[in-house]
Amino acid sequence: MNEIKVLAHVAREIDKLRKEQSAFLQTGRADDYAAYRFICGTIRGLDQAESIINDLVHNLEESDE
Repeated sequence: MNEIKVLAHVAREIDKLRKEQSAFLQTGRADDYAAYRFICGTIRGLDQAESIINDLVHNLEESDE
């Protein structure tokens, strides 16, 4: 069960980072298209990491049952 708490913390940090990156884009602060694409890629990577963590949590919860 302790693993789930750790993963939940990591998921919250990932969500925080994604929100920061999204806010950066929404304010139009990307200097050029390359910067915009880089931030979009960062957000995509954070989404994928969160998906992996959610799968791990699901598997851990099922194994506890």
